[in-house]
Amino acid sequence: MKKIFAFALAAACALTACQSNTATQTATGEVTSVGGSDIAYVSVEQVIAESELMQGEGQALAEKTQKAQESWAKKEQSLAAEAAQLQEKYEKGLITTRDAQSKQESIQKRVASYQSSAQKEAQTLDEENRVFTNRMQDLVMRAVQEINAEKQYKLIVNANSLLDADTTLNITPMVLEKVNELYAKEKNETK
Repeated sequence: MKKIFAFALAAACALTACQSNTATQTATGEVTSVGGSDIAYVSVEQVIAESELMQGEGQALAEKTQKAQESWAKKEQSLAAEAAQLQEKYEKGLITTRDAQSKQESIQKRVASYQSSAQKEAQTLDEENRVFTNRMQDLVMRAVQEINAEKQYKLIVNANSLLDADTTLNITPMVLEKVNELYAKEKNETK
């Protein structure tokens, strides 16, 4: 009798554990059921990296930023080398104190001018990056909302938050396709 009861209890537990629906309780106390098909996840980073927006405008912006940073580094090195040469000439007695001071003032003015223009350029690049990031986030959110327009999912999470999940819940390719579709539509509208 104990064996039959234990077997029946084990079978009941196994059946309960195998069901894809999980009961949850809402704030009002209402018990609802969430099935496996009610949940999905998206790898937002993958969508962003593989999107046509990132491949086109994102890469161009990254290259522009990198070129600006390289230009700033070269200009700083050039000004530092010029200041070092001036100091060396002065220490060797190859130029007068008055000439050294005059050239040092000229270098300082160019450094100040460079810093001001570099700061403005950096602010412009920061703003462009912020706008790009906002556009990308907007496209991803609109894509998810359009995919879920008929409320087929009760929960869509970012894959970065997952520890483990069934790959059948992954809607990343669908979101990527929709993001690219929305981006293409946006590009056509601006032409």
